[in-house]
Amino acid sequence: MSVSGSGTLYVVATPIGNLGDLTVRAAEVLASVDRIAAEDTRHTRILLQHIGVSKRLFSLHQHNERARSRQIIDSLLRGEDIALVSDAGTPLISDPGYLLVRDCLATGLPVLTVPGPSAVTAALAVSGLPTDRFAFEGFLPSRSSARRRMLQDLAKEPRSLVFFESPRRLKATLADMARALGGVRRASVLRELTKRFEETVLATLDEMAERFENDDHPVRGELVIIVEGCQDPVPQRLIGADDVLPILAEHLQPGAASQVAIKLFGGRRNDYYDRILALTKPDASDS
Repeated sequence: MSVSGSGTLYVVATPIGNLGDLTVRAAEVLASVDRIAAEDTRHTRILLQHIGVSKRLFSLHQHNERARSRQIIDSLLRGEDIALVSDAGTPLISDPGYLLVRDCLATGLPVLTVPGPSAVTAALAVSGLPTDRFAFEGFLPSRSSARRRMLQDLAKEPRSLVFFESPRRLKATLADMARALGGVRRASVLRELTKRFEETVLATLDEMAERFENDDHPVRGELVIIVEGCQDPVPQRLIGADDVLPILAEHLQPGAASQVAIKLFGGRRNDYYDRILALTKPDASDS
């Protein structure tokens, strides 16, 4: 049940590049609300100037969202209408706003969506990859080790995988994708969607990694990477210590074999050492 006399929170999608993509309804809402919560007020002010609107702006970003949410709810309860926008595309999609929307709904305040541009769906539409099922993973971790672990967890995902990425990490990310997902997997890199230098590159991950590694020109602009899903998602049987220890025991001394087993599977050296000795001990029936 909504709160009587309250204002409305409008979640408004804004252009991902070309300002002409702002919908008529979005422009009307931005012109009619009392205030606008923006990820970056400087960025949003340029959009408002483009449509001839002057409104009071205040920031709502990942570092102040919790505090701002309480202030916005108080304003809504007083009857003010407020629009929430991000720098580009649909708010909350790899952008702040989740806490605010959740708390508004929990309070009984009306939240309306004003749909429009989204880099996720725009990229999928021109990627050249399957679009019937997809998984949006947002930004991968910036640290290489964490990024590789996440990609390995996604290696058997059958749906198309959609990522956002920073230009400065593109080369490293493509190399990690080729290793973790397989170099023959097809991928699409989409840059500067809806802008003057919009570009879509479709190739295998190995070809993609090589292309950008050998490109001397710096990569600029917003990036979306889409990777086709695994075509053979049937999980393979995991190889464990019981499978590997007999091979190690056959080719290495017990001490060295134990050290290799620790690196592969973790655990205690003495446990592996005893098991390897048991494997190498002559069978009593052979005497």
